[in-house]
Amino acid sequence: MEALIASFGMVALAEMGDKTQLLSFLLASRFPGKQWSIIAGIFVATIFNHLFAAALGDWAASHVSPDVTRWVLGIAFLGFAAWALIPDKLDDEGNNGKRAGAFATTVVAFFLAEMGDKTQFATIALGAQYANLSMVVVGTTLGMMAANVPAVLLGERLTRIIPLSKMRFVAAALFAIFGILILFKVNFGLNLGT
Repeated sequence: MEALIASFGMVALAEMGDKTQLLSFLLASRFPGKQWSIIAGIFVATIFNHLFAAALGDWAASHVSPDVTRWVLGIAFLGFAAWALIPDKLDDEGNNGKRAGAFATTVVAFFLAEMGDKTQFATIALGAQYANLSMVVVGTTLGMMAANVPAVLLGERLTRIIPLSKMRFVAAALFAIFGILILFKVNFGLNLGT
């Protein structure tokens, strides 16, 4: 259960103001009335991407010493904190994707957008940290959905309520706290990669 909660929280916060959240806004505007197809596409892309990332993290954890893992995780989460403060730009190259349909366009766009993204790296780190990969994948997927479904359903109205800059700041602060706790072996009863 701990892996699920930590994974959900980390990814939901990391997604605030991320390019995939901006992609959700864009897809909702390009495919009006197709919100459920977009949401299904986000779900499918996330499951595949995060299964791969968590498995990679699990493999790395079984081949690297606990002290090295702790330092890598701690520094990675501090890096995620800095990365969360940097606004993402969604590159729009003029291809509206309408020929492929809302679902297929979303699956491909989200899968590619997540490659090398901070949430993918967070999922790798969480896969290295927790032995229960299924809970990591469920948690990261639910976190991704929690951040992106409102973006699809509410569109631009959401950014008027909660500015993206504030969402990024909260995500950065939580990543930094998590990284510091890992580096200093503070666990408060949690398994923080030590």
